[in-house]
Amino acid sequence: MPIIINQIKGGLNEDKSSVIRKALKSVNISEKDIICADINKVSLDARKQNNIHFVYSIYVKTISSSIEEKICENNNCRYVSDSNITPKIAAKKCEGEIVIAGFGPAGMFCGLILAEYGYKPIIIERGKPVDQRVRDVEKYWSGKELNTESNVQFGEGGAGTFSDGKLTTRINDPLCRYVLEKFVDFGAPEDILIKAKPHIGTDNLREIVKKIRCKIISLGGKIIFNSKLDDFNLYNDSINSITYNGINKIQTSALVLAVGHSARDTFEMLLKKNIFLEPKPFSVGVRIEHKQRDVNYSLYGRYADNPSLPVGEYQLSYRRPDGRCVYTFCMCPGGHVVPAASEEKSVVTNGMSEFARDGENANSALVVSVSEKDYGRGVLDGVNFARTIEQNAFKCTNGKKYAPANTVRGFLEGSPSLQTNINSTYDRGIYACDFNKIFPDFITSTMGEGLRNFSGKMKCFGDGNALLTAPETRTSSPIRCTRTENMNSVSIKNLYPCGEGAGYAGGIMSAAVDGIKTAMAIMEKIGPNQ
Repeated sequence: MPIIINQIKGGLNEDKSSVIRKALKSVNISEKDIICADINKVSLDARKQNNIHFVYSIYVKTISSSIEEKICENNNCRYVSDSNITPKIAAKKCEGEIVIAGFGPAGMFCGLILAEYGYKPIIIERGKPVDQRVRDVEKYWSGKELNTESNVQFGEGGAGTFSDGKLTTRINDPLCRYVLEKFVDFGAPEDILIKAKPHIGTDNLREIVKKIRCKIISLGGKIIFNSKLDDFNLYNDSINSITYNGINKIQTSALVLAVGHSARDTFEMLLKKNIFLEPKPFSVGVRIEHKQRDVNYSLYGRYADNPSLPVGEYQLSYRRPDGRCVYTFCMCPGGHVVPAASEEKSVVTNGMSEFARDGENANSALVVSVSEKDYGRGVLDGVNFARTIEQNAFKCTNGKKYAPANTVRGFLEGSPSLQTNINSTYDRGIYACDFNKIFPDFITSTMGEGLRNFSGKMKCFGDGNALLTAPETRTSSPIRCTRTENMNSVSIKNLYPCGEGAGYAGGIMSAAVDGIKTAMAIMEKIGPNQ
């Protein structure tokens, strides 16, 4: 059985063979004792600028079980989990189709797994195919009108299609490896399999989602774009049909809700249908931009120009004595800040990088945690809290196309300013604004505390020229569509809330894993199509 040897240090210019020899030496075995060995994961340790190095885990297959046992006596070694999935498939056939609402990571992987095991799911997506969607998004970014059904939030690939394509996650699940391998199968760079912080880049991700769509269709699945879930009908406490675009009906044996965190109208429909929903914590704030070279120097010091080092990225957090947290999120090295609204008369920002991460600026969300005690305990109060911030931002720019912005210096001194050496990457333009007109006081005061704290951790955060663009409100879903241990809604047995919009994931990887688990739960109940 394969084994992982962890915590092997490697120099900045050390080659793979040298690192593998170190790993074998650390467990007292020789090359003749193994069948093969390779890098499993690699991460960068830059906590001390005078001792920057890589940390490897090495994948090893040995020639005998006795050698395996000897290796695993070491605390830094473990057996590796198999990434294959083995679903239990029911013999029972049910009338109606398995319908998936949403073609983001959760809906995409749910549909892909179902199709690979002989099912023929029907996927309805309110937005457009990715190529058409890109054209709509680029028109909006250039200053033209927003298409409320085809934008950064809605369309093929979900919100992650306009991101850095980050594949990092805090969940520890063998299916994560399975998802990475699937991405490679569909064209992602193979190095995502070994990097501790893998990313695909929005440019690669757009091509990958098209290939996954084609695979699902080739296996008998169906994807219907420009089709929004409007309603569903119940019979004997189960959904027996769904309606999309007001008039089209599909007889249904199971409905997967993979609608994403911004499907506010869908949340309203579910509430009217008496589906149990509950508010959940999320975060709001701004996007902060630095020059990427300043981030690199803050992290690496004199090694900042070393070509062996990756483009610098960071993750910072600060918890106040009262428990409220401010933190950076979705950091995009060499990226740009993008307009991400999905509703009229509102402003929303997000961050995006292409695979090369070679832009002049780095950006990250700088956000503050909020919960029911801040916005109320009504199911939709979190939605309304975020919407109010987005509308306030629109009003602050006098209804123009711009996003509200301020330098860190101007923000901390209470004097809106755009006097900075950093060129904004927000394509629609920025407008100097007092953020107290957008956010409640507790948000702006906590962001200020966070900026002061972070300036002691990274030099670039002490630079008053850093640029803040507001608001970032779509960090995660403000709603949880509560479900049972069998993945179905507590309200309806054949309704399967799934992914980030249902409150059970946060990012591409965890959403994809949740989609796979949902597919497997359905397979246990329903047999494949004839």
